[in-house]
Amino acid sequence: MKLTKKFALDLLRKMLEIRLFEEEIVNQYAKATVPGLAHLYIGEEAVAVGACANLNDEDMITSTHRGHGHCIAKGAKFKPMMAELFGKKTGYCKGKGGSMHIADMEVGMLGAMGIVGSGGPIAVGAALAAKQRKSGQAVICFFGDASTNTGAFHEASNFASLHRLPVVFVCENNLYGISVSMKRHTRVKHIADRAAGYAMPSVIVDGNDVLEVYETVKKAVDAARKGKGPTLVECKTYRQRGHFEGDPNQGEKYRTKKEMAQWAAKCPIKRFKNTILKQKLATKKEFEALEEEIRGEIDDAMAFAEASPFPDGEETLEDLFAN
Repeated sequence: MKLTKKFALDLLRKMLEIRLFEEEIVNQYAKATVPGLAHLYIGEEAVAVGACANLNDEDMITSTHRGHGHCIAKGAKFKPMMAELFGKKTGYCKGKGGSMHIADMEVGMLGAMGIVGSGGPIAVGAALAAKQRKSGQAVICFFGDASTNTGAFHEASNFASLHRLPVVFVCENNLYGISVSMKRHTRVKHIADRAAGYAMPSVIVDGNDVLEVYETVKKAVDAARKGKGPTLVECKTYRQRGHFEGDPNQGEKYRTKKEMAQWAAKCPIKRFKNTILKQKLATKKEFEALEEEIRGEIDDAMAFAEASPFPDGEETLEDLFAN
């Protein structure tokens, strides 16, 4: 595709926002200032950014336990995200959800979900509502390779295909379900192969190429809006950190240094920067200025989170049950 400078820098900005936000969480987690677990998105930025670039605020997504990247790509703000990670009252979920349960309904972020595979039925429900309302909305459901072994994935896929719902299933295949290689947890060679069981079109893309993800998901989203039903897009990618912060040696117990180095060399941000430079759409100085601007925004978010209060004790049971 022919890139414009604005579109290229918009994509790069979002990927850098995710990367720099996550790197700050690495620092904070090492200082033991972030409670609970943190599953970081470093290395997978091209998937969320490329996919969400096809959506507007009215469109919706469902996310996973590794959800910070999806939140940012869909338009969630640094300050309430950071506050939520710190368990503060000003967070998206008033400090009660933490890293794995951030949601922002205003931008169509239906929520990150800690239960593996649970986003499928929620995404399908949202897509069914959109179809019934004839709203023209599309839904993207993000999930990992191992979640396709859950019943919820298969039920959601079957229902979406049967009713031709406007949902796109985006599998972030980072090759591991926690510490278990896909070769050991799934018999099929590609997750995309599973779509055949539901008469659903599928495609495999390089998940570290933001433009390939964008163009492929665009076709799937366009088809969904036109009433042609769901598509399964499998993005081959890799997390550069461990399964969670604290995973010994970034997961060297179950993956090799060679494999990790090979994927680090395929860093989606470095690759896209090279594309931008090659097409003379921006300079290294512009990259540096962009990163400095984003770091400033993250510093502001940190200051906001640190200054924010924790929830009061009497708020413990608030917002837990629907009326």
